[in-house]
Amino acid sequence: MSILVNSDTKCIVQGLTGNTGSFHTNQALDYFGTKMVAGTHPKKAGQSWTAENGTELPIYATAGDAREATGANASVIYVPPVGAAAAIEEAIEAGIELIICITEGVPVQDMVRVKAKLENSNARLIGPNCPGVLTPEECKIGIMPGKIFKKGSVGVVSRSGTLTYEAVFQTTNEGLGQTTAVGIGGDPVNGTNFIDMLEMFLADEATESIIMIGEIGGTAEEQAAQFIRDEAAKGRKKPMVGFIAGRTAPPGRTMGHAGAIVSGGEGGADSKIAAMEAAGIKVSPSPARLGTTMVEVLKG
Repeated sequence: MSILVNSDTKCIVQGLTGNTGSFHTNQALDYFGTKMVAGTHPKKAGQSWTAENGTELPIYATAGDAREATGANASVIYVPPVGAAAAIEEAIEAGIELIICITEGVPVQDMVRVKAKLENSNARLIGPNCPGVLTPEECKIGIMPGKIFKKGSVGVVSRSGTLTYEAVFQTTNEGLGQTTAVGIGGDPVNGTNFIDMLEMFLADEATESIIMIGEIGGTAEEQAAQFIRDEAAKGRKKPMVGFIAGRTAPPGRTMGHAGAIVSGGEGGADSKIAAMEAAGIKVSPSPARLGTTMVEVLKG
């Protein structure tokens, strides 16, 4: 099993004809036949885009047109920051179930507006400012490097793209592999949080263990840790490893992601680590030991 995406997922590309969209769509098509089925561009409807492997994707004016023509249930967005929120809203209005926004730098006020629309829809947004979602040997949507993945038993959820790759690479090298890896993004306002993903991984029979990678800023990690504690009290738990990036960051300074800032006495690494440990999550001492820490946890 997997979460969010699998070999049946049909995905459209908003921003297909740009350099970034074209590059990563080529990569996706070459990854176990990921079903990228169409692109959108308001001024190029009726045209087509040809991939490096010869696949031709039709271009439609809107996400709604593309969904109606192809039956797509997912969309990936490579639109520049100024238009990314409008692209997300277009996908919501089209009735697309899963929307993955890779774009970095989407204005916070735009995302507040998008968040309100999401709450009144059946759509799920991953991102923005995220690396996407990948289910090994089935489907790759986003910018994750497919070569480091291996089908297996570890679910990975992370605010950091780079550390997602670390967790994947290390669990592959340890022979564990992954069920699905999800980069939820590091912006202050995003579509999907840790709890959403942890709920899915706990419910997924193929996911035998979970790696959760957070970072300084906000309280999402503490809330997720409390969720894990509550679920464990009900007898619902899986082995977990955690890591918090930014432990040495000075207060008040943004580190990498827009949401990675400690202010007002909240969002520090120590409180997040303490919350994880209190929930029974084994916190890795460094990002270089995520895989070995998971092996240690599984061995008991």
